[in-house]
Amino acid sequence: MSHPFKHLKVILTHRHQVIKNGFHLGIFFLTLRHDLSKFSYQEFSLSSKYYLGNSSPTNLERKSHGGFSEVANHHVHKNKHHFQYWVDFYRGYLIVRPMPLKYALEFFADMLSANKTYDKAHFSGENVLKYFESRKGYFILHSGTKEFLENCIKRYIDSKWKNLHKKQTKVLYEEILTKYPKTEIFKIDNEILSENVLYG
Repeated sequence: MSHPFKHLKVILTHRHQVIKNGFHLGIFFLTLRHDLSKFSYQEFSLSSKYYLGNSSPTNLERKSHGGFSEVANHHVHKNKHHFQYWVDFYRGYLIVRPMPLKYALEFFADMLSANKTYDKAHFSGENVLKYFESRKGYFILHSGTKEFLENCIKRYIDSKWKNLHKKQTKVLYEEILTKYPKTEIFKIDNEILSENVLYG
């Protein structure tokens, strides 16, 4: 059964929180465009169909379609704050670029908002860090982006927005990125696995 109105409420709540976070981070105007593709027919119709309320509808969509999500595939190629946008596939390798500063900050704002939207009662910087730490091993993120995001979350835990103003994050970003190559290359193993590897 589809839940378009419940899904709409979740996206709007999430978007408004990202915009508030973006104001603190100095990317307010960028976040006004945050997740607009979620209102497209392709994403909205399927997301309403697989609405869960306490997590992304793509989780249920994946379970229903052997692990593949049309919503996620469409969404990440329309939104530059998703790390997948900065990954290229070439001859069996993944070529990974650092996320530009403004999109890395939007990703950070997005993670904070997602935690508050889906689990408001337990929202905290510590929980956002736990989320990130538990996933960073299989996020195909450039090492510089990964370190930058981790630092932003820790700064938020220590002093909320105090040390996350635009000039401060720019200095941090540039300092971290100088330690890493412009791209990182990951070899793909072509072994075919059961979808149980995703959910088992």
